[in-house]
Amino acid sequence: MSACKRLLYIVKHRGIWPSIWRRNVTTWSPVGAAFNAKPHRRLELFEKNVGLFGVPELSSPAGFEVTTKRALKDTRELVDKVCSSPPGAVTVETFDQLSDGLCKVADLADFVKVAHPDPSFREAAEKTCIEIGTVVEKLNTNVDLCRSLKNLLDNKEVLAQLDPETRKVAELFMFDFAISGIHLDEKLRKEAVKLHVKLLDLNNEFLMGSHLPNRIAKSAIPEHIHCHFATEGSFIQIGGLHAESSNDLVREVAYRIFLYPNSDLMECLEELLKCRNKLAKLVGYDSYAHRALQGTMAKTPETVMNFLQLLTDKLSERTAIDFEMIKDMKTKLNPHNAELMPWDPPYFSGVLRAERYNIEPSLYSPYFSLGSCMEGLNSLFTQLYGVSIMSEHPSAGEVWNDDVRKLAVVHETEGLLGYIYCDFFHRANKPHQDCHFTIRGGRQCQESGQYQLPVVVLMLSLPHPTKSAPTLLTPSMMENLFHEMGHAMHSMLGRTRYQHTTGTRCATDFAEVPSILMEYFATDYRVVNQFARHYQTGQPLPQSMVARLCESKKVCGAADTQLQIFYSALDQMYHGKPQNRSTTDILKDMQQKFYGLPYTPNTAWQLRFSHLIGYGAKYYSYLMSRAVASMVWKQCFVQDPLNRDMGERYRREMLAHGGGKEPMLMVEVSLGQA
Repeated sequence: MSACKRLLYIVKHRGIWPSIWRRNVTTWSPVGAAFNAKPHRRLELFEKNVGLFGVPELSSPAGFEVTTKRALKDTRELVDKVCSSPPGAVTVETFDQLSDGLCKVADLADFVKVAHPDPSFREAAEKTCIEIGTVVEKLNTNVDLCRSLKNLLDNKEVLAQLDPETRKVAELFMFDFAISGIHLDEKLRKEAVKLHVKLLDLNNEFLMGSHLPNRIAKSAIPEHIHCHFATEGSFIQIGGLHAESSNDLVREVAYRIFLYPNSDLMECLEELLKCRNKLAKLVGYDSYAHRALQGTMAKTPETVMNFLQLLTDKLSERTAIDFEMIKDMKTKLNPHNAELMPWDPPYFSGVLRAERYNIEPSLYSPYFSLGSCMEGLNSLFTQLYGVSIMSEHPSAGEVWNDDVRKLAVVHETEGLLGYIYCDFFHRANKPHQDCHFTIRGGRQCQESGQYQLPVVVLMLSLPHPTKSAPTLLTPSMMENLFHEMGHAMHSMLGRTRYQHTTGTRCATDFAEVPSILMEYFATDYRVVNQFARHYQTGQPLPQSMVARLCESKKVCGAADTQLQIFYSALDQMYHGKPQNRSTTDILKDMQQKFYGLPYTPNTAWQLRFSHLIGYGAKYYSYLMSRAVASMVWKQCFVQDPLNRDMGERYRREMLAHGGGKEPMLMVEVSLGQA
């Protein structure tokens, strides 16, 4: 065999994941080994570049322009087809094909613009997002397109022949027309499109700006804390709150500098909220919140605020006790500076948990290697759903960074369900948020007769493996992994006929239920005991340590929940009726009413509230979904978290439908209340 052929053989058959910790790697399954190995740079000398996610055109940034032009050409043809066809099931199928063609380009670009390490790819993707977004808004106010759907929904004879899923999807498409202002005259429709397009720009500007670090001259802060921050010449860069730092001054400086108001970003937020309100009023709603909450479990802003007030009232005594405990701990550790400030609770509540239950993360991390956690997820999904996750080597050019792993999701009888790309490791210029991205939705392709497999990305920011150890997760990192994998499995198991309602494309306050439910599995010893093994000795995590971890979550739990209530109330107020006062004044008021700790002058936390973009008027969803997930856990899994019958029932009644059924109906059926 020639040297060239030998090299090619090694690349193809031995893979790129070296067995670094050979003494133990034989005990790992293939998926565990893939995640517990440190990747080497790929040797792609003899491989054809297949393009990002296997899209051939995306082997270079210029490919975005090609895919965009093709999608827009297909869009024009499909619009002509649906407008000239008689009403029937084909109307809905063509609408879904139209939506799918645009979403496949826009969703992929939406991910690449924030995650790709190459600026040229990010810029090309951002341009595509704006171009496709503009077209979508024009389609949502296309009178002829709407008329073709209205003709279907108004024809009772034809409508009666449609199956419930098709009828629901038709209604959802009509809902999109309604909230976009299809009922307006031509002049006002054009105004609505302009506002939508302007909001695309403002959303992008705010999202990008909310993640940028602030900087301050080194001379402005004490020299002895410089080492805690990144430096850039004569400046200190502060890119986060450093909430877990044991140094009071570090936390205070980080809080004050990271949250220092940026006038340009403040102007962007104020304009964004004005445009959202103007759009909502234009299309017939009292406020943006009223528009955004149509189709959710909550339905109205009044319901949301009642829910938040009810939670606050129920938690008030426990929250007061929590704050008193946190203050006592600060007094104990720092008697000369005992006043409780907004930068204190995360750290001191952690100290309380550690002191009371001895849950120092470093004691747990050796049992939570990334590979063992992935094995645990694989075992859980196999027992609940008959599903396995299998590591695959991506082709050349398929992934955007060498450490991205690719998983195939395979059912024991249904076969391949879809793909999950795992972008788990920290890198420069990568957002520090844990996220789930839909790249391609599942759908039954009428044109080919095949099922289009869903593709998603899970993005975390974990530490890289070292020469001496695999990536070791803290308990909170492990929970976050389970949470995000809950989203991914929702996408994989939601085998809907239409991509418009696939997986997580459902009501926002329902979409978080599967992911939050996974957090319950992550802290149940019957589940944890199946995978938590010390990466060096192979010893299982003692049950007493899991029990302490679970008990520790109750410490300061009310204060933690109250903080989320404050964020949710702030979000509602920003998207309610205009109040003719600044976003900072509204924040001060909501912080006093729903949290209690004093506002810090010259800070603007709202400028770091990036959820205002994707979760505008819907941030409460985490709290409502947590309430629903708690009920599902108690009703279905608390007796036996590995029960296959319950797993199949949960899949059948909740996961399988995506957004194709009313969320509350799915919950009631799953809980046996319907």
